[in-house]
Amino acid sequence: MSVVSLIINASIVVQLVMLILFSLSMISWYMIWQRQAVLSKTKKALMNFEERFWSGIDLSRLFVQVNTEPNAFSGEENIFRAGFKEFARLRKSAHSDPEAVMAGTERSMRVALLREQEKLETHLPFLATVGSTSPYIGLFGTVWGIMHSFLALANETQATLSVVAPGIAEALIATAIGLFAAIPAVISYNRFSSSVDHLLHNYETFMDEFSSILHRKAHSSEPEAKG
Repeated sequence: MSVVSLIINASIVVQLVMLILFSLSMISWYMIWQRQAVLSKTKKALMNFEERFWSGIDLSRLFVQVNTEPNAFSGEENIFRAGFKEFARLRKSAHSDPEAVMAGTERSMRVALLREQEKLETHLPFLATVGSTSPYIGLFGTVWGIMHSFLALANETQATLSVVAPGIAEALIATAIGLFAAIPAVISYNRFSSSVDHLLHNYETFMDEFSSILHRKAHSSEPEAKG
């Protein structure tokens, strides 16, 4: 009696449970790898853009640079681009009110922030679902396998351990696969959620600092602004 033979000889219901759990596990591992790569690139892009922004470069020049060579993984860059573009557009209008300009600019950056949040949180709900439901799916397979084993005893004149052992063993394999799918998903979800929260906090801090710079520019007559 081996694990492979138990899976092959398991009942159709238990095999279906194992197949579902195995599929969920493989999809989870792919999403874990994909999220890890995206978050790693996003953190690197965050540091690179902050270094450029706070280097004292002219904001108009920086805006041209990020439009020429955009970085899809840089959330701060996207927020900066959206805010500065709206700021410049509103400032061009005749008799523009500084407060109205800043209100429109902040709304534009807030929308960009929400879009970045949506991108960062991609696949996280699926990992949370796998982590919370896989043990119960495995438990269903376990209950079914044990029930199937006890029903088999009805056809036996003498109950022995060798009769019920295979059914109980295959049932426990379903539980093990459920935990194998759930544990990495839960760990990854918690880890990624913490990273996303940290990135969003940095984005919000940058947005506040950038708003302060634009606020000073909106209330001044200087044609240029420095970061």
